[in-house]
Amino acid sequence: MRIALLSDGLRSALTVGAALSALLLAPSAMAQASSAAPAAVVAAPAGSGPGLWVVKDEDSTLYLFGTVHVLKPDTPWGTARVDRAFASADEYWFEIADLSDQSGVMPIIQAKGVSPDRPLSSLLTAEEMAELDAAARTVGATAAQLDPLRPWLASLQLALASIQKAGYVAANGGDQILHARAAAAGKPIKGFETAPQQIGFVADMTEDAQLALLRSGLKEFDQADAMLGRMVSAWSAGDVETLDRLIGQEMKAESPEMYAVMLTRRNQAWADQIQTLLAGSGTAFISVGAGHLAGADSLQAQLEQRGIRVERLSD
Repeated sequence: MRIALLSDGLRSALTVGAALSALLLAPSAMAQASSAAPAAVVAAPAGSGPGLWVVKDEDSTLYLFGTVHVLKPDTPWGTARVDRAFASADEYWFEIADLSDQSGVMPIIQAKGVSPDRPLSSLLTAEEMAELDAAARTVGATAAQLDPLRPWLASLQLALASIQKAGYVAANGGDQILHARAAAAGKPIKGFETAPQQIGFVADMTEDAQLALLRSGLKEFDQADAMLGRMVSAWSAGDVETLDRLIGQEMKAESPEMYAVMLTRRNQAWADQIQTLLAGSGTAFISVGAGHLAGADSLQAQLEQRGIRVERLSD
């Protein structure tokens, strides 16, 4: 398959892996950053930068900002408009309030991530197991070591490994940096979800959906750098249409179930919470994964279906 088209399956696996990387790769970094000075970011080129939206009523202002959860250290994305909006907030909302709290993660992985009685070798063909072994060996593991894992966890392990191998670091992710800034500001930090919920979204997918994720991700395991590069470039330039094509549309085409689980249903739940927040007063800065702010089922679209006007800001 041509790299220019970006593999649907690997992109989905990388998207899920990146979404959960903040939980699984950077808890120690978050713990250190929470007591440090506000983290710096490289300024985006003039006239560029990720998208920023605002929702307002008489006594409320809510900013919507999309992040990428893993970035290379020098990825440009900072803008004056984001800095102004962030500084004006009375409180900060993220997908998860405390990324350093891992207490509920391992129980979910232990309960839903391992099934020795139904190993991967009983679900995959011999050729697929060979592909799994080849991919695993590039990151210091083997198919035999992954064999007891459920397909979702094996896919996630490989995706996280390929993300790190490509030089993308969770501690550099947009939400991690903004978490650190929020903590340094000493203002309330709140979350739409919990860590166990996020892991559960993937773990509770049907076995067919999990296998589709694993199989397609194996086919172009080594293309993570190119694929993530395309996504990050679109995000840092504020190109929402390309982001939708690279993340939402491809995920929906490959697995409608995964699209519903990872994007649509969560956007609906978050829109409900934002509508409640809007009924109060004050200013909030809301930061979620950039894929949630692109496409026909985006968070903005969900809010507009509720009669809430969303405006995109520019310098």
